[in-house]
Amino acid sequence: MTVLLFTLEPNCLHIQEKEQQTLLSEQILPFSDFEFPKTAQILTTQIKELYPTVEGAIFNTITPEFYLVNKQVSLLNESLENFTKQFSELLNIPILLASEQSQETDLITVLKEKADYLAWNLDYFGYTPGKEEYSVESLLTIGNGFMGLRGTTPEMTLSNDHYPATYIAGLYNEESSEIAGQIVENEDFVNSPNNQSIHIKVSGTDEWLNLKNSILHYLHRNLDLKTGLFTSHMIIEDSYRHQLKITAHKIVNMAKMNNYSIKYSIQPLNFSKEITVKATTDGSVYNFNVERYRNLTAKHFHITQLLAEKNNTVIEIETTQSKIKVQQISTMIGDFFDPAAIKNTIQKEKIEQTLTFSAEKNNLYTLEKHIQVTASIAEQSWGNPSLPATSFDLEFAESKRAWESLWKKSDIQLTGDMMSQKLLRIHTYHLLVSASPFNNNELDVSVTARGLHGEAYRGHIFWDEIFILPFYILHFPETAKQLLMYRYNRLDKAKENARESGYEGAMYPWQSGLDGSEDTQKLHLNPLNGEWGEDHSILQRHVSLAIAYNIWMYWNNSGDDLFIKEYGAEMLLEIANFWRSAATFDETTNRYYIDKVMGPDEFHEAYPDSTESGLKNNAYTNLMVVWLFEELETILSLLNTQEQAKLFNKTEITAENLEKMNDIRKHLSIEVNEDGIIAQYEGYFDLKEIDWEQAKEQYGNIYRMDRILKAEGQSPDDYKVSKQADTLMLFYNLNKEKIDEILEELGYDLPTDYLEKNLLYYLNRTSHGSTLSRIVHAQLAEEVAFHDLSWKLYQEALYSDYQDIQGGTTAEGIHTGVMAATIYVTLTTYAGIDIKKNYLTIKPNLPKNWSDITFNFDHKGIHYSVTVSKNSVQICPSKKTTVIVKDQSYQLTADENTIITY
Repeated sequence: MTVLLFTLEPNCLHIQEKEQQTLLSEQILPFSDFEFPKTAQILTTQIKELYPTVEGAIFNTITPEFYLVNKQVSLLNESLENFTKQFSELLNIPILLASEQSQETDLITVLKEKADYLAWNLDYFGYTPGKEEYSVESLLTIGNGFMGLRGTTPEMTLSNDHYPATYIAGLYNEESSEIAGQIVENEDFVNSPNNQSIHIKVSGTDEWLNLKNSILHYLHRNLDLKTGLFTSHMIIEDSYRHQLKITAHKIVNMAKMNNYSIKYSIQPLNFSKEITVKATTDGSVYNFNVERYRNLTAKHFHITQLLAEKNNTVIEIETTQSKIKVQQISTMIGDFFDPAAIKNTIQKEKIEQTLTFSAEKNNLYTLEKHIQVTASIAEQSWGNPSLPATSFDLEFAESKRAWESLWKKSDIQLTGDMMSQKLLRIHTYHLLVSASPFNNNELDVSVTARGLHGEAYRGHIFWDEIFILPFYILHFPETAKQLLMYRYNRLDKAKENARESGYEGAMYPWQSGLDGSEDTQKLHLNPLNGEWGEDHSILQRHVSLAIAYNIWMYWNNSGDDLFIKEYGAEMLLEIANFWRSAATFDETTNRYYIDKVMGPDEFHEAYPDSTESGLKNNAYTNLMVVWLFEELETILSLLNTQEQAKLFNKTEITAENLEKMNDIRKHLSIEVNEDGIIAQYEGYFDLKEIDWEQAKEQYGNIYRMDRILKAEGQSPDDYKVSKQADTLMLFYNLNKEKIDEILEELGYDLPTDYLEKNLLYYLNRTSHGSTLSRIVHAQLAEEVAFHDLSWKLYQEALYSDYQDIQGGTTAEGIHTGVMAATIYVTLTTYAGIDIKKNYLTIKPNLPKNWSDITFNFDHKGIHYSVTVSKNSVQICPSKKTTVIVKDQSYQLTADENTIITY
């Protein structure tokens, strides 16, 4: 096997190409003023050109002189481990440290093991306080669907530098704040008390060790995606030159919703002295994660109870407005102290537990802290919580088994692309942290746009569900059903929202939180000019269509007719009735129109120079309304006459209403030009064009072109500029054949290549201000055989949170929508499964560098195990069934592998 050996010298990278012990070639890649990671990116680009087929490498060493010459590079943040990680990820190959080579094991095996490790682990070396650190913490979050803990070490406390937080699903509270001279109400996702805080102090000093005032020699954080175990290794030195190695392990028990545990080990490296440990139960915390929210009211609870006895503490809080109670009970045990030795100090908002012990140089001292978290919104566990933890190892073993069962159902295995494999697992992991089959059945919640990872969007539930739910529909249908019940339980509030706005039926809110009220803010801060402006995003009524789509997707994939009869049909009928009431007949065109809406684009809120917000005949909205009216007919046919009568009586929807829906379905208006471009909304073609090249040259990052224009005193309403897919979202939701049928029924005749034309037209006018934008366009590009474009956009979407491509948004929580969408597109676009039809259909489109892909999913009550390769599909169903592969029908036998070649 041919490998590369890297040696990093002061002004060059020395590369040797070897096969076993034979030197094949050498290269010197010079550089000056090494800047990390920029120079590493330049070097790896050169390496790819020189060695395009390399499959592995060894990072031999970094010479000491390298750090002496390149003063801006630090041993902490630019260590050998970090260089190895960066080069490995940029080259998309496993790279070994020289120390990882084994004389007993052949190099091919060691590299394969390293690639497997990298695909299951997140590693961060060093420490960069501030927004970059916040992003790392989001990506290192651990959780179980009920709670999420950001990936901080126990020494980190709430500050601009780092942000520990404990989030509980459904924990919302509303508070008023004064903004721009007016009082506004905002409902927030609440940061609850922090029980993770542990600090130490060496005898004879007056300082508690922390990352700001101490010398940090080494910090490595690891997240094992397979098991949900967070580990940190730190070597730290106080101002008196006491050096300590501190190791922390942290888990949230996936099998027990209420439990999380910390194992904390202390090793003095150059001294023997007394050490004092302080563990804090901290109720002084507040919401601080999102910088632009920091001038809003940040404290959302008051403490109702603080108790401490021996090694136990209790803190109970109640949110100020929503009146939700949260209780945390902690127990601290260890191998070097007696519980009676702990000194408890109860302060106004926190409890400090301290213990002092004599520490010997190089000895290891380990304590465990077990925390049980309950919340009154989870009524069953509030009164009957999980059994309290007694051992970290036992909790971890139990949680590990639960994670194993989740991965068995949801893991996607790729051959030929290490980084795509890693990123798909990162995305799957974070979705399971955000909602889990183990812990969500008791909860009345859905998946927030930022998971249980941060406070952006105030932890609200958006239309992102249209991207998120398919992950659960395919892998965990019972959890998908529970997430849909969150919407059913707020149906009455959606009907109230509709009445208040002058409509009938159910109008779900753009932003939903605790009770289903409209929680969209009225003002929005533009960070480019620091000004608050009106926010009209409440007009994105298409969120109700996303809910309808997910109901249909769940039913179509699961065959759960009982859900439809008990809940789904009622929601669909009420949503359809809302759209019926929103449509108006225009006698001059003999068509219906829908106005006062915004599309998925989000940049366009009104017409140029208009004093009223809202747009007319948004194509995505209108065509999805037609789709809904069509599918409603099928859904209602599942109910017998008695069940239909009961439903119509409950909803007060009449035969005339249904007749009107049928008429709208055939006569709803969209605008189409002579080239077959479907206007994003009526009047879109009259808008001005943007000089994109000039904008890129002037601003660099133009993702949020709306903010740029507003900061210049202009408006995106005047321009053909989109944040993300709008009209094109239709083709993400529906098969092109279905859209063709809808257009034909409406009487619109478009050219055969209209999809390609629309894709190119809107792609040239889209700034990709949302992480979701790229993945939608990637799917469409593959559909029209623009393979290179599809792959480029797919890769950008895959990396969007991992590399924080939007410049700081990952700091405020991961993006559950794009994470779920990348998984969905991997399975439906590249592996080629289609779950929207009666029979499972497979049309593979594997990217050129993927050898094969293996995955599991459920479809219509059948569990499938599938491997798709370049020339074959291997498929094993749990029941006898028929599948269609490459337009040919095949009969499959239960629990038998069938290989279909093509």
